[in-house]
Amino acid sequence: MNSPAQLLHSRTALYPRDRRSVAVARDLTRVTLTDWGVTERSDDVLLCVSELATNALLHGVPPHRCFRLDLALLVDGVLRVEVHDSGPGEIRTPAPAPESEHGRGLLLVAALADDWGMRERDPGKVVWCDFAIRPSED
Repeated sequence: MNSPAQLLHSRTALYPRDRRSVAVARDLTRVTLTDWGVTERSDDVLLCVSELATNALLHGVPPHRCFRLDLALLVDGVLRVEVHDSGPGEIRTPAPAPESEHGRGLLLVAALADDWGMRERDPGKVVWCDFAIRPSED
């Protein structure tokens, strides 16, 4: 996450290795975006949170561990989503077969977010994506 001086708002939550955690993470994100007055691109953000949380559960969260969702609204009008897990390092954007029902999550993130990537942490990794947004003026 960027330095605290660049943050307008942030919210963090931990989720257990449970398939229901994806929906709970998406719900927290929806509430957070509303609280912060972010209406622009909210559907894209919610879809990316779902994809990154699902990937963390399927590939990055060992038994009896959690993943962490960090949301941050930065001074420069960027919304950053980060999903932290304790699984092994690299991520790949696969080229799924047309008939495959899996393997498109990171392709969606790459298509919807303005930027995205991965960085290592100990243990595990952080997969992040950024969205240029304008909070609504209330």
